[in-house]
Amino acid sequence: MPQVFPKSMNIVARLCVLGLPLLAASGAVGAAAFYRSDYTTGAREVVEQPVPFSHKHHVAQLGIDCKYCHTAFETSASAGFPPTQTCMNCHQQMWQAADLLAPVRDGYQKNVPITWTKIHNVPDYTYFNHSIHVAKGVGCASCHGAIDDMNLVFQSKTLLMEWCLDCHRAPEKHLRPQEEVTNMAWKASDKINPATGKPYDQLTLGKELKEAHMVRNPDVITNCSICHR
Repeated sequence: MPQVFPKSMNIVARLCVLGLPLLAASGAVGAAAFYRSDYTTGAREVVEQPVPFSHKHHVAQLGIDCKYCHTAFETSASAGFPPTQTCMNCHQQMWQAADLLAPVRDGYQKNVPITWTKIHNVPDYTYFNHSIHVAKGVGCASCHGAIDDMNLVFQSKTLLMEWCLDCHRAPEKHLRPQEEVTNMAWKASDKINPATGKPYDQLTLGKELKEAHMVRNPDVITNCSICHR
């Protein structure tokens, strides 16, 4: 029987045997990178709003605390959006004629809330409660990033399940005193450890707060039923 393939095809066969696994591996790495990319997760994407509200101006420059506008963040599953009246508490006195604030004035006069576009969205099949995270001492910055430095708000984290689990597996890395939850500049070293007389490091303080705030063990808070109910 005559030879179907020339001897040179032996080299091609060897290259295929070696190359296909490498191609598959690089494809898997590429797919994983794409899955975690900003394009897929929506991280760092600025979303257009009816009013270009600047957290940097209001929080960092004017010193307005998060709870002034997000009044439900300690008691509700959602932090909520402020009513137009909250905006007008200040803007009846300042910048009251600015074209930029026309939607605010119109909404206030017509008693119609501003339709803000929600930025931090979790899937419908995922249960998330804002208030329980605040009650346990998770600061705003842990999830929302340096929002006091954002002229226009964007999602700073991936919001992927692996990101949530990283925190649930080691909550002590993120816990802070409850009264410091909205303090964007807070750090563990601001607090003195009475046992040593020296500033706390985050892990030491976090472990103490984990016990004080009665945060459940990782094997409990990483259970699927915690978020998927």
